[in-house]
Amino acid sequence: MKRVLFVPFVAVLSVLSASVNAGELISYQMEETVVEPVIPRPVRQTRYKDTPVRPHVETPAFFTLNGIDEELTQKAIDQYSSAGGRNWLSTILKRSEPYIGFIRAEVEKRGMPEEIIYLPVIESAFSVNAVSRAGATGLWQFMRNSVGPYDMRITEWVDERRDFWKSTIGALDKLQDNYKALGNWELALAAYNAGLGTVNNAIKKHGTKDYWELCRLKAFRNETIQYIPRLIAVTYMLSRPRRFGIQVSWPEDLQWARIPVRRAVDLKIVAEHAGLPADTLKKTNGELLYGITPPDPDYHIKVPGALAQSVAAILDDPSLTLIKYYFHTIRSGDTLLGIASRYGISVSQIQSQNPGLNPQNLKIGVRLVIPALSEITASASVSGTVSFAGTHLVKQGETLWSIALAYNTNPETLAQANNMGLNETLRVGRSLKTPSRASGGL
Repeated sequence: MKRVLFVPFVAVLSVLSASVNAGELISYQMEETVVEPVIPRPVRQTRYKDTPVRPHVETPAFFTLNGIDEELTQKAIDQYSSAGGRNWLSTILKRSEPYIGFIRAEVEKRGMPEEIIYLPVIESAFSVNAVSRAGATGLWQFMRNSVGPYDMRITEWVDERRDFWKSTIGALDKLQDNYKALGNWELALAAYNAGLGTVNNAIKKHGTKDYWELCRLKAFRNETIQYIPRLIAVTYMLSRPRRFGIQVSWPEDLQWARIPVRRAVDLKIVAEHAGLPADTLKKTNGELLYGITPPDPDYHIKVPGALAQSVAAILDDPSLTLIKYYFHTIRSGDTLLGIASRYGISVSQIQSQNPGLNPQNLKIGVRLVIPALSEITASASVSGTVSFAGTHLVKQGETLWSIALAYNTNPETLAQANNMGLNETLRVGRSLKTPSRASGGL
């Protein structure tokens, strides 16, 4: 029988709100608590003053980071408070619903600053498919060379930087490692953006561990100087959505499950057997480059808790064919490279489906199992970067904020790429540099 591990999570589809018989499941669920009125500790402010209330939960938000009254933070609040900024934040907050409950539970369990819950707004605009101009990927924008210590793999089958579960655990581990090394959260966050070595060098050169003083001394590049002010501004505003006119919904938290697969399966086929829309499982397992699980018996997929039993039963049924294959009989003159080229996959992907196959000694008449990946559009290359090689002609009523949403990029990055201010008025017909729509660039 499968072990199904649950964590509390935010509902994505209202149709999934039905309860699940958890009698045979291993449940991990936060206890329900009664929220009593409390008086939050003072937050240093200048222009923006009111009692914070976080979206999604009716409890006060206690700020850990210093800097709400810094000029950079106030400027960021002004930028995000524009009409375009508020619409952008409303859209990103809606986009966060599948992930923010899980992130919040992990942050609170570790006793980390609550501002970190909103860090993916700054990092990726809460898109698991986001790719930066430098190639950083996923909700938490891990670079390819930084995943090793944090239990994430990048293979021909998966890019686990796009796994909301693993990348969240990895990001919080990394932030805690930075905090242990530097002793305060402002510097720990700066190191997440700029690198631990860069922050240590700045401290050594200027003789201070005050993040704001280091910013005044221009010890960091501009992106890092703006990083924490933007995080504080976003947290402040999303903690007070009504005060800033930001549209919010109040989705129910529900359980999500991780289920062992034990064989390679096509999630589209699994969804069809479960009577779900074709992309339901693919969206919640964005790390799968082809929507197909790797040939790894220990691999788990993530499904809404209400579907855990039915999906587990489908995966357990040996009579169901859950992936499409070609069968290729080796003929004289065949090479593994030639076969791979013919079917549009790699040599190693053929080898993974045919254990014991020796590329140097192919035997005529042996039948190979070839996964039908050529019929599936793969996600963006795991090694690729994003360049602003596209163009967009500004239309009536558009802003940098709305154009950023259309191209799945951060408005700050779009402004920088076009050498303009974030809230600058756009002239109709102006040509802007943009990433291609398929790139998911940031």
